[in-house]
Amino acid sequence: MTAAPTLFTLPARPEPLRLAREETAVIVIDMQNAYASTGGYCDLAGFDIAGAMDAIKRIGETLDAARAAGIQVVYLQNGWDADYVEAGTEGSPNYHKSNALKTMRKRPELQGQLLTRGGWDYEIVDRLKPRAGDLRVHKTRYSAFYNSQLDSILRARGVRNLVFVGIATNVCVESTLRDGFHLEYFGVMLADATHQLGPDFIQQAAVYNIETFFGWVSTVADFRTAIGQLSGEKDPADHEVG
Repeated sequence: MTAAPTLFTLPARPEPLRLAREETAVIVIDMQNAYASTGGYCDLAGFDIAGAMDAIKRIGETLDAARAAGIQVVYLQNGWDADYVEAGTEGSPNYHKSNALKTMRKRPELQGQLLTRGGWDYEIVDRLKPRAGDLRVHKTRYSAFYNSQLDSILRARGVRNLVFVGIATNVCVESTLRDGFHLEYFGVMLADATHQLGPDFIQQAAVYNIETFFGWVSTVADFRTAIGQLSGEKDPADHEVG
């Protein structure tokens, strides 16, 4: 006999969602040195990564709460093989639009260092290292569903609700959430646990797009409070002010 699902209600915009723990996963998008550390690809390419530290803190809080509640955590890591075969040739749009590839062409001394599997740039930042029971999925494009095992991994576990955190809100997070929408996944972005590449209005535009057309938007505090009952512990956020 199959046990009844464990349900919780997540406050979100444009309306709250009633979710089952067993059908929900937290999807951690590209929290790699490349995107969030000084000396990583984004820093070298001239993007402002100052806000990444706040996102790292909030993502850490989210993951601690998810693990305590028995919710699956899935890490996505963006990058390519050492010869960049997976990145595509000049016949691929990725060759022309990837800022990592463009940075290496502009600065040949960086060739082989950016987003190469096995290298420092590719690895998850120290403060968010995966733990036992977490899953890792390699991806070669903005969307984590493109040419990866993500869809099959999720479906094999009965997951249909995806809670997104990570970098970048306007690129890999939104791309993956959009593709998930077309694959019948319910996508929720914790807006304060993401970081955009570019000015603040880009974050605002991504939030508008997601909550209006492709999914739902919530916060770390609301997520932690909603699932706090699943772990049997009172959430620390209940005592926080501001």
